[in-house]
Amino acid sequence: MKVVGLMSGTSGDGVDAALVDIRGSGHDLKVKSLAFVSCPYPADLQQLVLALSARGTVSEICHVNVVLGEWFARAALRVIKQSGLEPAKIDLIGSHGQTIHHLPNAVDEPGIGSVHSTLQIAEPAIIAERTGIATVANFRPRDMAAGGQGAPLTPYAHYILLRDKKRSRLVANLGGIGNVTYLPAGKGLDAILAFDTGPGNMVMDGLVRRLTKDRETMDRGGKLAAKGHVAIGLLAKLLAHPYLKRNPPKSTGREEFGDAFVEQILAAQKVHRLKSEDVLATCSLFTAITLGSARRWLNGPVDEVLVGGGGVRNRTLMSNLSSVFSPVPVRTFEAAGWQSKAFEAAAFAVLAYQTFHGECTNVPSVTGATHPVVLGAIVPGGRQR
Repeated sequence: MKVVGLMSGTSGDGVDAALVDIRGSGHDLKVKSLAFVSCPYPADLQQLVLALSARGTVSEICHVNVVLGEWFARAALRVIKQSGLEPAKIDLIGSHGQTIHHLPNAVDEPGIGSVHSTLQIAEPAIIAERTGIATVANFRPRDMAAGGQGAPLTPYAHYILLRDKKRSRLVANLGGIGNVTYLPAGKGLDAILAFDTGPGNMVMDGLVRRLTKDRETMDRGGKLAAKGHVAIGLLAKLLAHPYLKRNPPKSTGREEFGDAFVEQILAAQKVHRLKSEDVLATCSLFTAITLGSARRWLNGPVDEVLVGGGGVRNRTLMSNLSSVFSPVPVRTFEAAGWQSKAFEAAAFAVLAYQTFHGECTNVPSVTGATHPVVLGAIVPGGRQR
């Protein structure tokens, strides 16, 4: 099948769209990349998406759900055009949607019991209608219904596409949130370990937006952080965050490392009279250390670290990762034949393919679910088919 995967992460900066060709069955798949495009949101839409996570009204969420559906549909059509194919030649779309809230820790609801919840928007009915292609979406809730945290889900794709018979790999993704997947050499799906480590780009991006009054949205290439010096006192405070001490399975998001966390850092900057560059240098190292600390939960060696996501373009962060993991080599996904920025979108194409074929793709040892489940809901294609 030819499948489009659509992804927008916690940074809320736009839609990544990957078109892949998938062949095979069970956990033995062959996946070939055909095209990739990235479709940034306009600045005002990005700000609205980020604001929804903290204080969105019901009417705003209702409206933006449809607006993002249109953006995701456009991204799907753009990547199909990029490939030189027509929509009628595409079999399926897998859309992660845009997370606006994620509450993975159980809450006791009287009369019901333990409740986990998450919410991704970008209306899949819009995507299916605009493209004429059957669309799989809402991947996370079924895992939560089975007692899991609904995240992380990409470890399944890491296993399918990045496992190695001889080398034990630690796969690190640097999106808004950082997460790792441990793939022991030559072992099966039930042997992998994965969890969110803490912030990836989220905190640094949030700081840059505040420090530049929204003139910039990120520290491009890590240039500002490279000019700063690490503030040891601030670093120690950041590393004391309670999430970092929790045992897996665990997942996190903007609720713990979003605007409120950034405000705490800015308050500390004023108290200690730190330069902006020093704050960014400190948070860059903080992010690298949180990823490196994942090793405390691994039950085997790490022969190499593979890094993907938008953070690979931050040279200061990548340098910090190399130092934290030394002497283990740190490489990007390109070393394994995959484009770093495109991988997560391709992962949701793989998940959609498996949903279509009735295959379970959550990993209970990763999410904490009580059993494997088929993820997602399918919206049939439109009249164009």
